[in-house]
Amino acid sequence: MKNVKDKIVLITGGASGIGRLTGLTLARWGAKVLVWDLNAANIAKLEEEARAESLSIKGWVCDVSNKDAVYKLAETVKAEAGPVDILINNAGIVSGSTFLKTADEKILKSMEINTNAHFWTAKAFLPSMIERNSGHLVTISSAAGIIGVTGLADYSASKFAVFGFHEAIRMELRRLKSRVQSTIVCPFFIDTGMFQGVKTRFSFLLPILKPEYAAMRICKAIIKNKKRLIMPRFVYAVYLIRLLPVGAFDCIADFFGISNSMDDFTGRKEP
Repeated sequence: MKNVKDKIVLITGGASGIGRLTGLTLARWGAKVLVWDLNAANIAKLEEEARAESLSIKGWVCDVSNKDAVYKLAETVKAEAGPVDILINNAGIVSGSTFLKTADEKILKSMEINTNAHFWTAKAFLPSMIERNSGHLVTISSAAGIIGVTGLADYSASKFAVFGFHEAIRMELRRLKSRVQSTIVCPFFIDTGMFQGVKTRFSFLLPILKPEYAAMRICKAIIKNKKRLIMPRFVYAVYLIRLLPVGAFDCIADFFGISNSMDDFTGRKEP
């Protein structure tokens, strides 16, 4: 198992939600956590929380959809903190409306943050990991990156894309015989407020995940160098269901409530 003590961990979108909880957990395990987030107030609050526990957490405001901003801040991080050992690409947004009702600007922003940002951060930090033959790339995708969901056209597209990106990078690292590790995370809906209002028909099979549980599972997957984390386990059934004819696949998705899980979506209400 990996020892994260004194390891430098960078988390995008790390000042709230799963990113925040993951960062706090890793910091409690001895890691030096760096956080990139758009919300300066949330960064300040997290740093204050960390100081109260004598944890090593430092944050910067960064728009990860802006590649120039990413590259510039990456150089600052390297100069001030040193080479990043674990990169957790967690930043994400959701529109939560059907495709034709989603504004073009929201679609573009979903792809820029949920997908393109992974390109820029990986380009900024992966070369050093490969050179040192040590490091870990963690990609937060989604169960919606395995199965398309009504009301999540842009989100599903971005998460399918990032799943493919991560898998291709994993194969490239494998071909290089690199010791750099990789973990892809595909959770069902998490109760952080981002997906406020979503519902599940069979909560014993597809529960709305508790944030603390999800964050702990992610942290344990990292220290175990687990290649893939899909939660809950029932989501793995999607791979089997895809072997059926499309009509049967759709009927099963309807039965389990996947097709209308976003019907009452409201999302996080920003202050």
